[in-house]
Amino acid sequence: MITFKDNVFRLSTKKTSYCFRITPFGHLEHVYYGEKIDQDQDILPFIHKRTAQLGSCVMYDESDETYSLDTLPLEWSGIGKGDYRLSPVEIKRPGGNYTTDFVYRSHRLLPGTITFPGLPSGYGDEEGCTSLEITLEDLTEKVKVLLCYTVFHEVDVIARKTVIVNAGETKLSLQKIMSLQLDLPNDDFKLLTFNGGWIKEAHKQISPLGYGTIVNSSTTGDSSNIHNPGFLIGSAYTTEETGRAYGFNLVYSGNHYGAIERSNHDLVRIQLGINPHCFEWVLDPGERFCTPEAVMTFSGTGYNDLSNNFHRFINHHIVRGNWKNRERPVLLNNWEANFFKFNQEKLLRLARKGKEVGIELFVLDDGWFGARDSDKAGLGDYTVNKKKLPEGLKSYAKKIHELDLLCGLWFEPEMVNYDSDLYRAHPEYALTTPGKKPSLGRNQLVLDLCNPQVRDYIVENVSRILDECEIDYVKWDYNRHISDALSTTLNNQGEFFHRYILGLYEVLERIFIPRPHILFESCSSGGNRFDLGMLCYSPQIWSSDDTDPIERLKIQEGLSYLYPPSTMGAHVSAAPHQQTLRDTPLSTRFNVAAFGSLGYELDLQQLSPVERKEVKAQISFYKRYRRTLQYGTFRRGEHYKDNKVIWHSLAVDQKEAISGFFQTLAGASEGFDRLRIPGLIPESKYRVKTKAQRLFIKRFGGLVKHIMPVTLNPDGVILRTANRHYGLDDCVEEYTLTGALLKDNGILLNNQFVGSYINEHVRILGDFGSSLYVTREVNDEEELRSPE
Repeated sequence: MITFKDNVFRLSTKKTSYCFRITPFGHLEHVYYGEKIDQDQDILPFIHKRTAQLGSCVMYDESDETYSLDTLPLEWSGIGKGDYRLSPVEIKRPGGNYTTDFVYRSHRLLPGTITFPGLPSGYGDEEGCTSLEITLEDLTEKVKVLLCYTVFHEVDVIARKTVIVNAGETKLSLQKIMSLQLDLPNDDFKLLTFNGGWIKEAHKQISPLGYGTIVNSSTTGDSSNIHNPGFLIGSAYTTEETGRAYGFNLVYSGNHYGAIERSNHDLVRIQLGINPHCFEWVLDPGERFCTPEAVMTFSGTGYNDLSNNFHRFINHHIVRGNWKNRERPVLLNNWEANFFKFNQEKLLRLARKGKEVGIELFVLDDGWFGARDSDKAGLGDYTVNKKKLPEGLKSYAKKIHELDLLCGLWFEPEMVNYDSDLYRAHPEYALTTPGKKPSLGRNQLVLDLCNPQVRDYIVENVSRILDECEIDYVKWDYNRHISDALSTTLNNQGEFFHRYILGLYEVLERIFIPRPHILFESCSSGGNRFDLGMLCYSPQIWSSDDTDPIERLKIQEGLSYLYPPSTMGAHVSAAPHQQTLRDTPLSTRFNVAAFGSLGYELDLQQLSPVERKEVKAQISFYKRYRRTLQYGTFRRGEHYKDNKVIWHSLAVDQKEAISGFFQTLAGASEGFDRLRIPGLIPESKYRVKTKAQRLFIKRFGGLVKHIMPVTLNPDGVILRTANRHYGLDDCVEEYTLTGALLKDNGILLNNQFVGSYINEHVRILGDFGSSLYVTREVNDEEELRSPE
């Protein structure tokens, strides 16, 4: 709901309120953002007081000596009128003047959402969403700013975006334009950003918010694996379950810019939008520029509830099409099994093995087209490699469908190799800088998506293959950052980075909107383009090329602050892992991947019989609890020990939960472990039971000598044979208690193995061990059905 009364705008979601007012001089002064307040609540307690003139401040008007823009919390600001904090907009006029002063002129309330052509954004109907458009104007310079707000009531999210209109008679050079500016009083804030690089995406970093500015940005041409566009601020005392926190993200897949500035008077300015790096957009008279949508949310009860506001927003207002809120299939990707070395029979053998263990979707990754026997050739071409698929791609896809499997295919449409028919025919399609040798990334160049001919080429060829082969799933890869950022189709190269992303969105619209049945998974060397813009087209994103579950604990947990598990591609791979050489238990690889859209990326034929049996049991378990794991309420447990990670996914009706208990490095003679499960119905009774999983004999090494009647070589033929066909049952525990007790006291779990004693009641974790726990609501008369 949005109201306007006595010069005060009030935006209300289910649990939050956002208020700002028009000052006597026409500026928009931010007043309040936090827990929901009554509509008739006097806003005076929340107003930033101006009872004294502050030193070094510039008066805006002589009629009020205390009115200085530098000390006002503002919804929008300009340049040259006394606000010396970061400005959300920089406009250069032909004479070189940058001064702008935007004041209120009018507003209108609108039902539903506000959309801009060519840019994805959140969507919703008139019942769940209301919008506000405010017109600000600099009359002297004849420039208008439209501030657009949309309230997504049920999910406690507010979206903001901006339009700049050239209402004058001369050209304007737009050099910076933010989607959002928000000024808040400091609350001893700390900043949470999610940083990294290839195979170490989205690692949480906590920074104290001192005086000055922290910038979270990307200049790579994409949202980047270096700094995700989303970030949070929380009070110093905020935890996963308690305290005040604010979250921000951008519906955009290109260069982003987030700035958090604390002034010397303890106002915190937050800005989010397109990165001004190499950005210049010329507006002719009458033209306008529309920014991407920024989104924000608030929680007074910790980071978990803040995250779940974002999760519900994404599942209900970002992801669209046939796969919205639909359970994702369990897939098998052939990449780590085959790399470039495969033929049709190898693929079909692997697919048949997948079908035997419960796989639902088989994905043929890189190497099916052109001369693609390495990453040095073939990109840009769409002719099928007949040496590998002699009967063609259509025949291959038919055989996969005959196995009653969905058929998936990998593409990398935005790239080209020198060694390709496309490059030989159209070298001008690739991004290059005149007079300079182009820079390669993974032996490839980037195609110019600013060029409509390039866009047409991609759409025509990808669409043809999807239709001819009746493809069910697409993995769309983008394996390098942009360099040589120049398009021969543009007169103003300051438009390049934004035009590229607009071109990408156009391509995705043309391919996938007419084919809503296709499950589209975005990928960019893993999580290089994990953002809300891509999620408007792809319901899930490959989180990282790193499938080591211990690394994935950091990656998936970092992403979970901003994105729901349903959007995270998470695979079980062979160990030792190809990214770290770490050897991890098969159970842990599954237990981590289960908190996402599950897949397998290994050669099932190389697993032992007992391992294949375990994989089949894992997939069966996942299918049974898939709805809860993908769409439940995800909660991160507090890290009560440095070597423990705990996750929970609770069914929406709170009758069921899956908890993951993960240990990184084991300590000698570990102390007791506690499992707390928050978020359940306090007065309801629940039964908690460990998911059964297998232990493999090789895990025990020389300890087998202590339990065998004869001495056997742990690496000898007898024990190696036994290890292929037999496994031991890990400890299974079962408890009954209320939701309140599970949250507050939790369960003291059985002892881990501590080096001196072992039986069926001892939990075997060691390095990288883990367990899943199934929690279900029960009545006194009910029996809990087995989770196995």
